[in-house]
Amino acid sequence: MTAAGSPARKPDSLLLVLMLGVHSKDGRVYIESQAANGLAQWLRNFGSMTLAVKLLPGDPPADHLAIDSLGFGERLSLFLMPPAWTPLEYLRAYPDMSRKLSALIDSHEYLHFTNSVIWGDWGGTGALIAARKGRKACYWTDRVESAIARVEAERRTGVRRLFGLFTAWLTERRERAVLRRTALGLFHGHDTFTAYSPYTRNPHLVHNIHIKPADQIGPDALAAKIAALSAPPAPPLDIVYAGRVHPDKGVMDWIETLRLCAQAGLVFRARWFGDGPQLAEARARVEALGLADRISFPGALTDRAKLLAALRAAHVMLFCHLTPESPRCLIEALVSGTPIVGYGSAYPEDLVAAHGGGLLTAMDPAALSKALLGLAQDRQALGLLCEKARQDGAGMTDEAVFDHRAQLMKTYL
Repeated sequence: MTAAGSPARKPDSLLLVLMLGVHSKDGRVYIESQAANGLAQWLRNFGSMTLAVKLLPGDPPADHLAIDSLGFGERLSLFLMPPAWTPLEYLRAYPDMSRKLSALIDSHEYLHFTNSVIWGDWGGTGALIAARKGRKACYWTDRVESAIARVEAERRTGVRRLFGLFTAWLTERRERAVLRRTALGLFHGHDTFTAYSPYTRNPHLVHNIHIKPADQIGPDALAAKIAALSAPPAPPLDIVYAGRVHPDKGVMDWIETLRLCAQAGLVFRARWFGDGPQLAEARARVEALGLADRISFPGALTDRAKLLAALRAAHVMLFCHLTPESPRCLIEALVSGTPIVGYGSAYPEDLVAAHGGGLLTAMDPAALSKALLGLAQDRQALGLLCEKARQDGAGMTDEAVFDHRAQLMKTYL
């Protein structure tokens, strides 16, 4: 499949420029399984689509699917973009990419771009080209890229720190320039909405999840889960998290919170599902604390059914997010009837605003451990929180959230 560059604009066609990475093997292109579900949802709402994504080096991971096996046929075209992660790579690729993105913009009716750090920011590049052509476009994001880039830069030293701060500064200015020139801002989660909405004339709070109606916890399963919480003898508190093992996620704060709980005598089992740059460090820290019998980092759980089963079985989703982004795992916990317990920010506060299916604290392991201990000691309150979590997650399905975004695009673009 190749992207068409014809100037004729095809009715009900969507150009979707994502900063998503794909892999190639034996002439086939592979995409992550949840992203594959996203393609299906977009094609429920649009007649055809060109997907523009970055081609990454290396073989596809185990959870990736061949795009040509998904059954979309000629309705889906593919445009592969270079990663261009450095200033020199970006500048070298820019002239060719600008021409190709311009042709794609001319040939599609609806335009959807995403943001990234400035090096390799083909979403921002495309959005600015569309603005110069007088085309209406939407800009979508699920994280405040400039803020995250700044936090990551501040963890470095010397020249790398200065370059990182410069990159964050440029990224922030690019974000604002794009937002001022796009017709529609779609912001996943309240953290991104709060950060970006002042810079666009038409901001909307949206979500991006891949939960099917059948994935939500059923009333019988929820009732059994709540009953088991209070049945003597009280079971160990089942604590879970699912996401990248990365400094942005507050991995060491998560471990420290659990260390304080163990010190206070809490009986629990805690599992963090995911891969990432801090995986070895996290495992070593748990071993050094002598808590390997209670805290584990089993790596990524690529079987989605098993991951959702673990979320439904858990009593608490414990999180320590340190940067402004909107991880889907919190929504996945709520639809599983599992309260979200962690550091407060605009995103989780909004998720549980209606029914209170979570407990949020200051960004401090001592405060978070105190809240967790309180819940563990009052199992009836924890059971009520499970019911509230299910209520906050009700209606959060992939079809609902993608339909919402597509309708906004068709209304305003």
